[in-house]
Amino acid sequence: MEKLTPREREIVLKQGRRKVLNRGQTLFNQGAKHDGIYLIESGRIRVFYTSPLGREITLAYWRAGNFVGGPEVFGGGIHQWSGIASSNSCVVQLPGKELRTLATEIPNLAIGLIEGLTFKGKCYSALAQMLGTRSITQRLAHLLVGATRQWVTISLKRMQEKQIVLTKRSQIVICRPDVLEEMRGQASD
Repeated sequence: MEKLTPREREIVLKQGRRKVLNRGQTLFNQGAKHDGIYLIESGRIRVFYTSPLGREITLAYWRAGNFVGGPEVFGGGIHQWSGIASSNSCVVQLPGKELRTLATEIPNLAIGLIEGLTFKGKCYSALAQMLGTRSITQRLAHLLVGATRQWVTISLKRMQEKQIVLTKRSQIVICRPDVLEEMRGQASD
């Protein structure tokens, strides 16, 4: 959207439907019919994949200025992953048919979509490469360097609630190494 003129932005947003989501509310589900994209106006959307065994992997957190709902931005097919609001959010849904028409009429929109999909492709490629080629120590180091303090705190809190670890001021005590080992094995499945 940043490449659009004010008039182009107005035209695009006029075709969309605004939706307000509370934290934890689902935006779209993996396996559901795909139709267009969601422009994030405020808040944050977590996109994640759920395996047939119910294990989840977070693909990314997207903030205002990004879109979610790809890769089939013009609709068709099914969602390959799910999206939920990780904070109160406002999005504008642009249905696939309308988005395709707009992309033919507004070259800056088409360029923005291509650039957005390119960026997302690079992010997901880096995630796949990291999971497939790095040791657990390397993955942890990468995640800790790239993770927000909030993400680390939330993850540790979840593990503490399950009594897997105990966090003290400057220590993390592993209470259930067997569970951590099982989690490690699941991550490589």
